[in-house]
Amino acid sequence: MKIALIHDWLTGMRGGEKCLEALCRIYPQAEIFTLLHNPGSVSREIESKKIHTSFIEKLPGARSRYQYYLPLFPTAIEQFNLNGFDLVISSSHCVAKGVITRPEVCHICYCHTPMRYAWEMYYTYFGKQQISRPIGRLTKYLINYLRTWDEASAPRVDYFIANSRNVQMRIKKHYRRESELIYPPVEVDSFSISEKAGDYFLIVSALVPYKRVDLAVESFNRLGYRLLIVGEGQNKRQLQRRAAKNIEFVPWQKAENLKDHYANCKALIFPGEEDFGIVPVEAQACGKPVIAYGKGGALETIVGFHPEEVEKPNREATGVFFKEQTVESLIRAVKAFEKSEFDPEIIRRSTLRFDARIFKEKIKAFVEEKFYEHTRIFSL
Repeated sequence: MKIALIHDWLTGMRGGEKCLEALCRIYPQAEIFTLLHNPGSVSREIESKKIHTSFIEKLPGARSRYQYYLPLFPTAIEQFNLNGFDLVISSSHCVAKGVITRPEVCHICYCHTPMRYAWEMYYTYFGKQQISRPIGRLTKYLINYLRTWDEASAPRVDYFIANSRNVQMRIKKHYRRESELIYPPVEVDSFSISEKAGDYFLIVSALVPYKRVDLAVESFNRLGYRLLIVGEGQNKRQLQRRAAKNIEFVPWQKAENLKDHYANCKALIFPGEEDFGIVPVEAQACGKPVIAYGKGGALETIVGFHPEEVEKPNREATGVFFKEQTVESLIRAVKAFEKSEFDPEIIRRSTLRFDARIFKEKIKAFVEEKFYEHTRIFSL
């Protein structure tokens, strides 16, 4: 059986790429199709595969500013010739699910989210503070086209898998499709519980608008506490200019170095609304509590309390939620964290349901069942 794995782009190892890496381990014979690939930017597991790229990769400046070619992504993803494959698994948060296959080919989409900038996060990406007025007018028409294409291409998928209940609801809302829930893989066993309580709070994030790292910067400017921000992205320079001396920026780290940062922090700060969010699970696998915006995937990965409602956490708590994406709300959560005690053993135990072995078992079982079901229909 010939298998194709479709992924939006390969430019770094974030949550989506970790899922792709797990799929590569499950299906070692698979080939990868992606809009563009920056060699050396992803894991050996992914780099070792046969990787097919699109014309996007050949466009001027695409390796560093590929986002500017967003309106061309649907056309690019539709150009891949998948006629020689029996099974297609797309790992999609943008256009990967839109590949075109023959009717008899089974297409399963592991959906990280429907295209977020076309739907609920449009104003986060393209609001007045993000783009100028003339570009904003043009963007309205381009996003309308992308939204229409995103919805119209959903029927090309035979079976959807959602990475969280949060995304399951979005798939239902935007695509009118049912989906199976399988949480993303986290190598829980590769993390050790840390009893250390360092002198810094930690953020591990792409530095892009919807992650709301700006909110953490403003809050810690006021608090004066040490904050370590690990990540890269389009907002990095802007954030550095706004940050006080107590805030330090560190480039993307290798897995082992990142584990050290988790192990030595006081707590992880998670200020954005995520589809799922692997980073909080990794931090909790080290026994570290998380201070998170209480919306989206965080509600599925963190056992938190709101300081406005509960003065102290219950014994099973693994973090603190803040209700609003405001400086005042985040500061209240940090102050509540300082008055609370958390059990590292309980925190780590809460992450076992996200272990990579569970992901592997569930993916294999779902794919086998649906592939058999799909091929049986076309063999009648």
